[in-house]
Order: sequence, then structure tokens, then C-alpha cells
Amino acid sequence: MEEDRGEAPKSLREGTESSAGKRGTESPAITEQLMEEICERENCKQALKRVKANKGSAGVDGMSVQQLPEFLKQHWPAIREQLLSGTYKPQPVRRVEIPKPDGGVRKLGIPTVLDRFVQQAVMQVLQRRWDRTFSDHSYGFRPGRSAHQAVAQAQQYIAEGYRWCVDLDFEKFFDRVSHDKLMARIETRVSDRRVRKPIRAFLKAGVMEGGLVSPVDEGTPQGGPLSPLLSNIVLDEFDRELERRGLRFARYADDCNVYVRSRRAGERVMASITRFITTKLKLKVNEQKSAVARPWERKLLGFSFTASREPKRRLAPKAVIRFKAKVRELTRRTRGVKVERMAEELGRYLRGWIGYFGRCQTPSVLQGLEEWTRRRLRSVIWKQWERGSVRFAELRKRGVGKDLAAQTAGSAHGPWRLANSPALAFALPNAYFDSLGIPRLTGGR
Repeated sequence: MEEDRGEAPKSLREGTESSAGKRGTESPAITEQLMEEICERENCKQALKRVKANKGSAGVDGMSVQQLPEFLKQHWPAIREQLLSGTYKPQPVRRVEIPKPDGGVRKLGIPTVLDRFVQQAVMQVLQRRWDRTFSDHSYGFRPGRSAHQAVAQAQQYIAEGYRWCVDLDFEKFFDRVSHDKLMARIETRVSDRRVRKPIRAFLKAGVMEGGLVSPVDEGTPQGGPLSPLLSNIVLDEFDRELERRGLRFARYADDCNVYVRSRRAGERVMASITRFITTKLKLKVNEQKSAVARPWERKLLGFSFTASREPKRRLAPKAVIRFKAKVRELTRRTRGVKVERMAEELGRYLRGWIGYFGRCQTPSVLQGLEEWTRRRLRSVIWKQWERGSVRFAELRKRGVGKDLAAQTAGSAHGPWRLANSPALAFALPNAYFDSLGIPRLTGGR
């Protein structure tokens, strides 16, 4: 069956001859010049610009992104010589833990800004060469591709009748990647040992926690520019296997859904692909988070789908929970900030959120979240007004009638209930929040 199958420092502009004309081929003779291409002036300028734009915190040496250009002005010739001679040695990464929205922590490894610069320069050259060889079903960390395209592809599969989903979750993917297996795949593409050597060194650099450096035997630490490309190299073998079987799938990094026509087909695919991941890739499937189910019972990159004949994108339940948690965090009364400051921070978050989740095709959900957000703000402002006399004066100042203002200010009801009252709706209308620069989730006015 089918389913079974910025300006660069002056030093960056010196001593780097262009190798234009040497690209666009994978022959060993050309690949031997790969490190020269990495050290080219334009490639390094682009890498520096990207590292500066990404900002981020300092690594184990304490050097900030702002200090990097001056450091390169003084030391780039020596660093370049180390790269060309194959003697460059990265420093250990700094371990930080980021709380996950659904509990637990995500461990990130923060390289030094110099190592981030070198990784970025390496990544740019390798990505230019390799991106065109990756699967059309791979959407993560690739130029011109996005999470929205992956979701749209999944939506198309469902519309075509593939209404069962094999939702695969790799267990601690970035922590479990085999260095030897990854380097073996890189070796088939890169004959220049001067490039392979720093890549392995980045993988083996170790992790500093509490002043002590621990060795690393597996995994690609999240936090460096090179890690996303390395993850695509590892999972390219996975993509090819799914394609060989004629399966319909969409993958974004380690988030992958396969779409089939029946539960039985889905269970076969789950079993056989799990074996492939375990035996061939030497990775592990998280059985608790993986499942064969209807697409509208699962999520993909923060979205889910309706069960209608023409499926629509909708917000996954966890995306709604995260949204409300973040809005509550930004509008806590105990933060002790003025409404204008609160509105500025909230507006920044909402604009970013709309940029991603605004493509939801269930406007009633967005409308509901918009109304909930305004109610939350009215509730917070009501709390800030505190005493009854202040509340009465504020309502009157905003045009609320004397009797209604007195009745509302003296009410025993809590802030959340009163946030829906006629008095607060009149005193703090939608236009008021518009004037504070808080965008509407539905885009209307």
C-alpha cells in the first residue's frame, strides 16, 4: 500500500581573496577550498551582521555581542590563520535552562560570540551548497521556508482525504544526535578536513556549569547558529526514507506529522518508522507524546485543524493557554508599572503573536481572545484605581453618569466581573486601548 512505503571590521576586509566562480559544484577539488570560502570577506561580513542582529547573551568568556567587532579588528588575522590551518579551537558552551510552556526546561548551550561568528560563517557556506539537496517536505531552518508553509502543506493533505495523522515526537532529539553518525554524513559532502575539524570541535566543546566543564559525547547543543543546519543533515536521511515509502508528510526540525487514509495504515507507519528511527538513526521516539489520531486531535507548530470537509487552520488548545498565560504575566498588578508601559510591552508581544497566529482561519477564536484581553486590561486598571472614591472620580472623568458611576464604584463584585460592566465598557472603550497602541487580534478597528 502507498502508506507503507552591518559593516565588517577593516581586518575582515583584508587578506581574503574571493573564490567566486568556484561555487555551484560539489567536486572534491572545489570542496577542498571550502575554508577559503568561509573566510571570504563578504561571507564574514554577513556572518558578523547576523550575529549582531541576533544579539543574545555572552558565553563563558563574558564577551558581549557589542564587543565582537572591536575584538575582530584586533584579532581577525590570527583567527583566520587558525581556521585556514585547521587549528581553531572553540570554547565550551554556557549552559542555560529555559522553562518550557508546558512544564520542564529546555537546555540551551550558549557559545561565545566569537564561536557564534565562526559557526555562522561556516553555516552560511554549507547551507548555500546543501539546502537545495534537502527534501521538499522539510521546512525548518531553511531560507525561504517557514512553519506556515508546513502547516499549509498538512492542511492540503487533509483536504485530499488523508485524514489520519501519525504524529511523531523525537525524544530529546538535539541531545541524542550521534556525533559519529553526523560526522560520517558530513564527510560524504566535505572533503576539506579544515572544515570538518571545527564542526566536530563545536560538537565536542563541552558544557560549562557552575564553573566546571563537562565533556559531551552526543547531541548538537541548541543555541548556536550551526545546530539547526546539523539537525537537517541528520534528519535528511529520515526524510528520504519517508519519500521512498511514498508517504505524505511535513517536517519542521524535529516536529513531523505523516498523513494517511486510515488508522490501520497509520499504526503500520508508526511501528515501521519507529523501528527505522531507533535502528538506523539511533534516535528515540517519545511514545507518550507520539500518536496515531485524527489531525484535529493533534497539533502542528501551534496550529490544529477543523474536522470539516474543507479543513481550516485553528489555534491548538495549548497555543491559547500559552497566550493567556503570557498576557496575564504582562498585565500583573504586582508589576507596579503604569498602564502606558504595560500597554507598550503587551503591544509588542501581541504584534509578534499576530504575525504568527494571525493566519488562523477561525476568526471567532481570535475575536474571543481579543475580547478576553480587553476584559483583562479593564480588570487590571480597575484594580489600580483601588479605593471607591478614586474609582468614582475616574468613571466620572471618563463620562460615566453619576448614578452608574456610584453604583459601580460601590459594587461588591470583583474586578473580573466588573470589567464586563456597562460603566467600564463606556469609560474604557476599545478606542482607548487602540490609543495605547494595543493591536487588535482580528485586525479591525
